[in-house]
Formats: sequence, structure tokens, C-alpha cells
Amino acid sequence: MKVIIAIDSFKGCLSSMEANMAAAEGIRKACADAEIVQVPVSDGGEGFLEAFQTAIGGERVEVVVRDPLMRPITGAYLLQDETSVIEIARASGLPLLTEEERNPLVATSYGTGELVADAVRKGAKHVLVGLGGSATSDAGTGMLRALKDAFAKAGTWDDIRELDSVHFTIASDVRNPLCGENGAAYVFAPQKGATAEMVLRLDERARKFADVSARHFGYDRSTMEGAGAAGGLGYAFLEYLNADCKSGIQLLLDTIRFSEHAKGADLIITGEGSADRQTLMGKLPMGILEHAGNAPVALIAGRISDRETLLRAGFSQVECINPPGMTLQEAMRKEVAWRHIALTASRLADFSHALNNSSAR
Repeated sequence: MKVIIAIDSFKGCLSSMEANMAAAEGIRKACADAEIVQVPVSDGGEGFLEAFQTAIGGERVEVVVRDPLMRPITGAYLLQDETSVIEIARASGLPLLTEEERNPLVATSYGTGELVADAVRKGAKHVLVGLGGSATSDAGTGMLRALKDAFAKAGTWDDIRELDSVHFTIASDVRNPLCGENGAAYVFAPQKGATAEMVLRLDERARKFADVSARHFGYDRSTMEGAGAAGGLGYAFLEYLNADCKSGIQLLLDTIRFSEHAKGADLIITGEGSADRQTLMGKLPMGILEHAGNAPVALIAGRISDRETLLRAGFSQVECINPPGMTLQEAMRKEVAWRHIALTASRLADFSHALNNSSAR
């Protein structure tokens, strides 16, 4: 029996790689001779770096950068020949701040710009940027300032030539524009500590920046899909660096040729921390389902809503890993989540094995 495991991170609990390992442990208990293919995955947020390193190899480069409050930390990016992979959360991520420190009016994406600058200095000509998990809502002004500090000899953006030959691709499944009720501030800033008053100020600040930028360049990309990703970092890449915007999971699955892996699979197990009808709106498990071919795809999650909707979408099984009544605090413990993923994967593999044997008779 061939089983492919491609589970997204359970945020704040298990990485994609850890969740895959837990599932593999459970499958081996149910079917010791199963062929197991583990595929670390990410849609642009947490785990983006690991997923691409597994896919393309490369060297993990560590560099001292600034966190969202401009404190020095050690960040990292991937460099493979002339391709660099950057996970913005490594420098500008929400987990780098305590709950009390969260303030998107202050938080800056400067450290992300330092990662980009270092990668370009080391020869990167194609930069893939995973936009997810940011603590910022500065429309990428911090990142742009870092690039200007690194490369602008005369202190102006138009003076920078080092970036002319670099192609940028941003990976995000966020389709929101930069401004307005569906924009970066209104939709995402409250998760980063913004009050209602802050949201208004952040949106106005982004709108003014976009207006100034549009007058300078003669075009406005603030309404493009993805401009509102990562607190507006998407906009800065689109407007100032002419980046392409692609679905994070689509980019990864195409890179690793997932559809080829799926051929001949008896079962694919995917999952995420919480699954509901939003899962169908371009989130990672949906990408797996779309690339699965004829293989059955089982969806597991720590919390399940809209099970029937998910089943109608094409998932062969939709399983909650946690028993009824378990507290979130208990479910979020790493060892608990690991054990429950392993148990769930074991049941799924046992069922698939029995089904295959029955069909073979």
C-alpha cells in the first residue's frame, strides 16, 4: 500500500514535518510494509522554508536581521544556485513578539528587506517569498527602507540597480487588496493586536502610501490580488519589485511535481489545524485534493466544521483527531497532538488497507 502524507502545520503546535512524522508513525503500526511518502507542505506561511528545502535542496543561510521591533535576531533563508526562498515570518513574524508587544502601528517589515538584500548580495536572481504569519501592517515600507539602505547609493529608490536583474515571486493564498474593508488592515490587523482605531489609521496610512507610489510609478497595484498579504508586504513586492503573485500551495506542488507522486497512491492524508468551508477557498488541503488525481484524499484536523460540505467537495474522509470535550489547551500540547495524529492516521490506513484487500478479492 502506498500512502502519501502532506499535512500543513498545526500552528503553534506542530510543524508540517512533525505532523507528517506523527502520521507516518501511526501508518506503520497499522501497515508495517506500507510505502510512505512524506511531503512537507506550506501555503506560504510557517514551514515554507522547510518545504522548499525538501523539494529543491539548497543551503540554509543564517544572517542577523531585525525583528518587527528592530531588535537583532538570527534569521534564515534558502539558497540553491541562483534561487532563494524567503519565509517572511523568519524576520517579521507574529511569533517573534509576545502578546503584549503586538502593535502593527509600530511593527516593521525591515528584517524581511534585510533577508532579501543578503540573498541578492549572495547571487540570488530568482527570489521566492512566502507571505504568511507576519506581525506587520506597514504595506512593506519597512522592507523597502531596508533595501534602500542596502543598495541606494544616492539614497533614492530609483538609484537602485542591483534589483533590476532579480525576478521576484510572492507565494500567498491571500487575495485581498491593500486597502478598504477587505484590505490588509481591516481583515488581518486585529489578529496582530490592532484596535478598531488602529485599523482606521493603518488603512489610511496604506492608502496614502499607495497614492504616492502610484503617482511616482504611473501605475497602481494596490487592488491586485495578494496586495493585502502579510500586512501589505504583497503590495510592496508587486508595486516596487514587479513580483509575480502565485498561490503558495500551487507553487510548491508544481515544484515538487506532486501530481506525479500521487500516481498509484492508495491513500493521501492531508490536514490542518482547523478545517471548515474556508478550507475549500484555496487553502492547502484543497490544493492537495486538486492535485491528487484518482487517489482518495483523507482530511484530518484538530477541529472540524462543515464536515458534509468538505465531503461533498471530494475528500474521501474528514476526521477530527481530538475526542469530544477536549480543551484547546490540552489539544495544543505537542505530545498530545502527535499522539492523536498518529492514532487517526493508523485508523485511516487500516481502513484503506482493508478496503484494498476487499476490492482485490
